[in-house]
Amino acid sequence: MTTENYLGALTGVRSGKRSFYPEYVRTAERLERAVGALDRISRALVRTGEGPRALVEAVVRAAAEHVQADWLLFAVADGALRAARPRFLLLTGGELVEDERLFPPDALAHLRILRSRPWEAGDPAESGVRVPMTLDCEPVGGIAARPAPGMDIADTDLAVLRVLANQAAVALHNSYLVHATMQLRGRTEALSEAAEQQARDLAARNAELQETQRRLIEVMQRQALDDERHRIARELHDSVTQDVLSAGMMIEICRAEMTEPGADLAALREKLTGAKDLTRHAVERLRAAIYALHHSESEPSGSLPVLLERLSTVHLPTDLTVSVSVHGEPVPLPGEAEHSLLRITGEALFNTVMHTNAARARIRLDYRADSIRLSIADDGDGDPAQLRRMLRLSSATDLAGAHRGLANMRARTEELGGTLSIRRSRIGGILLLLEIPLPLDTEAA
Repeated sequence: MTTENYLGALTGVRSGKRSFYPEYVRTAERLERAVGALDRISRALVRTGEGPRALVEAVVRAAAEHVQADWLLFAVADGALRAARPRFLLLTGGELVEDERLFPPDALAHLRILRSRPWEAGDPAESGVRVPMTLDCEPVGGIAARPAPGMDIADTDLAVLRVLANQAAVALHNSYLVHATMQLRGRTEALSEAAEQQARDLAARNAELQETQRRLIEVMQRQALDDERHRIARELHDSVTQDVLSAGMMIEICRAEMTEPGADLAALREKLTGAKDLTRHAVERLRAAIYALHHSESEPSGSLPVLLERLSTVHLPTDLTVSVSVHGEPVPLPGEAEHSLLRITGEALFNTVMHTNAARARIRLDYRADSIRLSIADDGDGDPAQLRRMLRLSSATDLAGAHRGLANMRARTEELGGTLSIRRSRIGGILLLLEIPLPLDTEAA
């Protein structure tokens, strides 16, 4: 290869006597424009963070300046880069136009081609130049321009336009990703803040609910004790009235017999002793009724063992001693379940006071791994076999109120999913044994 051929390959011009210098000048100008275009490309592409429109405007102005265009069109193909805005933009006379009705006819022809997909990059243009814009080797639009008169467009100029178009496609896609990420971040922060606020609201409502539930349980516990006290007070009122009337009649009989000649003083003394016992018994029952009526809302609530201790003091006649023992690790129970267990215990103690000659009663509460056992035993003269028979009869027929207490106790036990049995106690009287499975069904309770 000759020296001229080497020089032409390196500089893009041919050496010659008359043409060397003009071609050299044109090549130098193209090289200068190419370097300027690369600088404008870099300045245009770093505006990605400003949003898609600012990027498109910068690319359009850089491309138009490079080819000194009368007008320059940037267009995205239909169906491509769906988030890109604007979809097309024309620079003419220094103004940016988006309304295709204002486009020159030749620019409008280029727009129709650029928006079609796919289109061949080699399609001849009726006027001006046109280069494709590709992304992942797929046509996504392009740039078309009408250079100024006398402007010679070389392959290097088209290469610069292709670089601008392709980089614009990548930058548009990246700009969309940046803005989508920012929107997602803002949405995520808003959702996170809303979730935190909701969590705070739920925590506050949960605290309020727990406080309301605690107060409701306290009210139910007090109500259980109050119901038991008032029921016992009513029953004791009736029995006290009978004792007082019996003692009064006994005294009147003794007074009448004392006026008769030859009265049997020993018999009178025995009758008066009986009247004294009736009076003492009535006083003890009256004290129990008064205690039941005066110890109510002032007492704080407590756990089931504590409530059983208080319940044992309601039945206060001095001839009945009630003891409470608790075994195992206590577990919290629903308020309804504690209420039922208290009512069952109160009914059993009342029956002991009213229907037996017991001097002692024992309440035992056992917490086990899978159940709770509650037993009420006495040393009275009750008959377990007779009570079991009466309990069976109460299930089969209406006994006009007789032994309804036993039926109520069994019904409450079954509501808790447990069983009630009646046995002979080790201290000689009746043993009522309740066995409740754990964990309790709160809906049943």
